[in-house]
Amino acid sequence: MSVTHPPAVPEINLVDASDLKASLALGWRDFRRAPVLGLAFSAVYVLGGWLITWAMTAKGQVWWTLPASAGFPILGPFVACGFYEISRRLEAGEPLVANEIFGVIFRQKDRQIPAIAAVIVVYFLFWNFLSHMIFALFLGNATMTNVSSSLAVFLSPQGLSMLAFGTLVGAGFATLLFCLTVVSLPMLLDREVDFVTAMLTSFALVRENPRIMLSWGALIAICLFLGMLPAFLGLLVVLPLFGHASWHLYRRAIT
Repeated sequence: MSVTHPPAVPEINLVDASDLKASLALGWRDFRRAPVLGLAFSAVYVLGGWLITWAMTAKGQVWWTLPASAGFPILGPFVACGFYEISRRLEAGEPLVANEIFGVIFRQKDRQIPAIAAVIVVYFLFWNFLSHMIFALFLGNATMTNVSSSLAVFLSPQGLSMLAFGTLVGAGFATLLFCLTVVSLPMLLDREVDFVTAMLTSFALVRENPRIMLSWGALIAICLFLGMLPAFLGLLVVLPLFGHASWHLYRRAIT
């Protein structure tokens, strides 16, 4: 990958709804131009979702989902780099050679992506710990064997309160993580900056464009939720679309 050298200090631009619309259009265009690669990267998440669901329903081994789920924040930044690299190459008029794209992803292990992946993993583990505390606070005295045989517990007043409170806290955590990573990941692929600078720049972008950027985050969350409903198959389209679109939004938002 030919590394460009943008300004040392990233400059934040104002973005509006037209930037989101254009980014989505360009993201869809990139997916259509490289569908096989897009499907290959998104299949990682679909297969992972199937595996976790199988562990929970067929085996009733809820404990096993924690290490399995931890793989998503570890692999996620590297998978995202695949979408970004495809869009970068299309933008620069470079050929889409699969082994070169995978080579770029592999080389990220020597740059800043592992550092931000570590931050995301710690964030995930802290949220998992906090969610267990919320569960114990509301349902500590409830009798449960496994999720598939004790769903009625969640429909009790305590269970509904736990779900409502946990959803609010989870939304707050998700929003903060979105603010820190919305453009930091493509920035780390594109520029020679440290992960702290990238995350602070990402947070500053949301602070300067709160309505538009939070709307973007809400749109991503809704589409990801809908994409998971039909046996995770919708993610085969949702992930490439927003992965490519995130690159184009980064290019418009940061100079």
